[in-house]
Amino acid sequence: MKDVAAHVGTSIKSVSRVLNGEEGVSAATKERILQAMAELGFRRNDLARGLRQSDRTRTVGLALPQAGTRFHDSLVHGIDEIAAAHGSLVLTASSRTAARERETLVALCSRRVDGLIVVPAGEDHAFLRPEQHAGVPVVFVDRPPHGIEADTVLTDHAGGARDATEHLLRQGHTRIGVIGADARIFSVAERIEGHLSALSALRAREAPAHRELMRLGAESAPEALEACLDLFRLPEPPTALFTLNNQCTIGAARALRGLGRSDEVALVGFDDFETADLIDPPVTVIAQDAEEIGRTAARLMFERMAGHSPAPGRSVLPTRLIVRGSGEIPLPVT
Repeated sequence: MKDVAAHVGTSIKSVSRVLNGEEGVSAATKERILQAMAELGFRRNDLARGLRQSDRTRTVGLALPQAGTRFHDSLVHGIDEIAAAHGSLVLTASSRTAARERETLVALCSRRVDGLIVVPAGEDHAFLRPEQHAGVPVVFVDRPPHGIEADTVLTDHAGGARDATEHLLRQGHTRIGVIGADARIFSVAERIEGHLSALSALRAREAPAHRELMRLGAESAPEALEACLDLFRLPEPPTALFTLNNQCTIGAARALRGLGRSDEVALVGFDDFETADLIDPPVTVIAQDAEEIGRTAARLMFERMAGHSPAPGRSVLPTRLIVRGSGEIPLPVT
């Protein structure tokens, strides 16, 4: 702790407070202390007594931006299945912001986890290099990391979006509205790219009509509902919708119901969810195999623990179109 305090120019007491999650340290100082810990390779030895007997703790850390979604619950199940087969426990923590993610990962590392699986919330993971250099395997899921070379397990977001759009095109639709989150998010950008690549078959990739049918930045079902209503205020509203996550799908379905157009406008959503088959009409979706994503990430992590050391790679898993009814509504005959 003395080296960290000297590096930051603060007291050992402040470092101790940050280390133990106590109040009394400003946000700016706390961030500098966490950064210094990463830069100096500081790892608190919470399990020192146990480590005298073994270099392994039989624990792995999992950091998620949120818990409780179908995707993340299935992901955890897949990771836990492989971890259990290796006699390890999974320590799971959620972190919606970059600052909280860093704090969470530092805390997991300080507990000497044998490996880390990260679903990124932040944009810079260079602070994990000391852990990686110390022999702790780090695997990223859902989006690639920045600032560190590490194994990454991804969904084929672009391919899934291409399948969704082509499915709607086969029903005769060309005015396809898109509702999604911030386009700066890796998965959102990839899904938009896949959608546009499918439209390129119509030689309309850059057509203003298709750009005007996009509503991005919706972070919740209510925001997606408003985005959908906005699309239907256009002089020429869409005849079909492609929603880029399950919250956007739920919001769009509610909007269509409110407009009385659920049976007229086709809808395909990216990501399956619990009630997708209970909505009227049941929602056609592009499904990710989150359990297999989790299993793949965990296998990569344990392989590196066992001494396998190829260059970090990227595994891309396919999606699956589940036809339920909403995506098969044909273009109305005029």
